[in-house]
Amino acid sequence: MLRFEILTIFPEFFREAFDYGIIRRARNAELVEINAHDLRNWTTDKHHSVDDRPFGGGDGMVFKPEPIFAAAADLTGIKERADYPAEKRVVLLSPQGRVFTQELAQDVAQSATQVILICGRYEGVDERVVEGLVTDEISIGDYVLSGGEPAALVVIDAIVRLLPGALGSETSAANESFSEGLLDYPHYTRPPELRGLSVPEVLLTGNHADIARWRRDQALQKTKRNRPDLLKDL
Repeated sequence: MLRFEILTIFPEFFREAFDYGIIRRARNAELVEINAHDLRNWTTDKHHSVDDRPFGGGDGMVFKPEPIFAAAADLTGIKERADYPAEKRVVLLSPQGRVFTQELAQDVAQSATQVILICGRYEGVDERVVEGLVTDEISIGDYVLSGGEPAALVVIDAIVRLLPGALGSETSAANESFSEGLLDYPHYTRPPELRGLSVPEVLLTGNHADIARWRRDQALQKTKRNRPDLLKDL
């Protein structure tokens, strides 16, 4: 089983987020366990402060390192990053991280048993958390969110659907966008004609070789049109 431990100051954000669709099915099948923890539970002052003003001046507030270190130690049973086995990951969700990809999601789904997701907020997290605790710093795109909570939803959804048994078909994930470095090919269903638009004839022939060639060609065309940057690696 893969366990996600989310560190956040808004645990209620996740109250019903995982009660639907594939993630719900994976939870019911005990493929994954997801827990949202209030970071304030690891504070030691009477005000339960998780942030403070940045050294050197500047706007905003910065997450203090002590509660994050304490939470990670309690949840993993390990105090030092050097002692983490490969199957335990501590992930900081941050605009400064490397971009989250299907390849990275697949790596986590195949190798991890526990993933701690730190939801950043305000001006960010004390850099000593990155230096002394975090194993992966991840961004879900080149934009800034108010906090890491929506990013945590994205990361969990992308990983859970890759767990063996999570999807109805074992080939579903293998045929999706990015699985072979390309965007997905177009899909059609009934009726065969609608508002003057027809399903491509090749899909109605039953010739699987021709259909496979058509799908590959369409995937290349769509990738060239919408994400030409992906073709440089092919």
